[in-house]
Amino acid sequence: MKKISLRATALAVAALAADQAWATNGMLMEGYGPIALSMGGASQAYDNGTAGMMNNVATLQLGENGTRADVALGVLGPNVTAMGDKSGGTSYVMPAVGWTRKTDQMTFGVGLMGQGGMGTEYGASSPLAMNTGANVRSELSVGRVIFPFSYQATPDVTLGASIDYTWAGMDMKMAATSQDLLGMYAAGNGWDLATAQTNFGGMVGQINQMLTGMNQPTLGQVSLARLDFSNSSDFTGSAKSGGFTGKLGMTFKANKDTTVAMSYQLKTRLADMKTGANAATFTLMDGSVSFPMTGRLVIRDFQMPAVLAAGVAYQANPQLMLAADVKSIDWSSVMSSFNMTFESAMGDMKFTMPQNWKDQTVISLGGAYKMSDALMLRAGYSHSTNPVPDATVHPLFPAIVKDHYTAGFGYQIDKNMSLNAAVSHAPKVTVAAGQLGGAAITHSQTNYQLMFSYRY
Repeated sequence: MKKISLRATALAVAALAADQAWATNGMLMEGYGPIALSMGGASQAYDNGTAGMMNNVATLQLGENGTRADVALGVLGPNVTAMGDKSGGTSYVMPAVGWTRKTDQMTFGVGLMGQGGMGTEYGASSPLAMNTGANVRSELSVGRVIFPFSYQATPDVTLGASIDYTWAGMDMKMAATSQDLLGMYAAGNGWDLATAQTNFGGMVGQINQMLTGMNQPTLGQVSLARLDFSNSSDFTGSAKSGGFTGKLGMTFKANKDTTVAMSYQLKTRLADMKTGANAATFTLMDGSVSFPMTGRLVIRDFQMPAVLAAGVAYQANPQLMLAADVKSIDWSSVMSSFNMTFESAMGDMKFTMPQNWKDQTVISLGGAYKMSDALMLRAGYSHSTNPVPDATVHPLFPAIVKDHYTAGFGYQIDKNMSLNAAVSHAPKVTVAAGQLGGAAITHSQTNYQLMFSYRY
């Protein structure tokens, strides 16, 4: 998903469970599972299948007794343009699977699901490639293996919790001007620009001594730099990490028609993301001479945020259910800056890019209408604040969409099998990117999800 100023790399993290993908509420999905997605993402207070592992684990106790297996496939279709150049990353596939066993008293199970991410891709001729002759891209994925448990605490209250193994993977190819490079180098080491220039100049001097001894052309005034770490896998990034986290949830049946609910998703505890020992390349360029260095790229303390959510579901009549959720996403605690270290034989180079993301509020509204015993129609809408300041938004990670219009259906094939599908459209949002001198970045999306369920 691209190439651009090193400063622009700030947001390279997070996509899907078993595959890279795009997310739309910052780096999170607007809805997990087609039932929730078709209802604008509202999902806290009613049974929405095994996707409840991601939404509110306590809802797993609201379904029918027995065993349920869900297999889902999502296709995310971002449409991003920066400086008049369209990103080539326009279609990403997102699989998910879940299995639960429910009794009158409890539910347990396991699931493999994507949490979120982002990325874009621009060609070598893009202005974002800065005439370095190579494409620019980023692809960030975050996924989870989830072990949920829910419990019928009273006739009206269900409680739930999960232990989640979380992993993250990232690829990146980007270019930076010398000015951006020095600014990030200074911030990464706590220096002023003059100190950063002195230290960077010393490193270039060492490189030139080595090149002279090899009878090779030396670097003059460094004008550009490239950072490249990427693999060919559709399922893992070149830089990887893992760790454990969890979720808590509850539902309360206020009366026969109304259920209220809350959930809390803990901040992740991912280890530093790392490439292999020589899987990253950092290249200095002066216009006529290029000097590539191989080493390890470390992304320090990248985490996904805590999420607090509350919701209500109201059965207006036997055919119509209405639902509403509100979420608070704690981006400010995990996206204040993006920190990387390039480790090589020339020494360690630390880079920091300010992000200054704001906390995000998401409001989701949805309705489901039962047309017949077999067919359910759904529709919804969600609105979120934009967490990314214009000053730090970057074309590699333009997580700026705000509104989603959604629709879908559920069809009961027979007593054991059902099919659910959803579509979500995010209208175009345009911002003036400070990192591009006020140039426009636009982003819209159309996403699809399909799920087959089997109960036995």
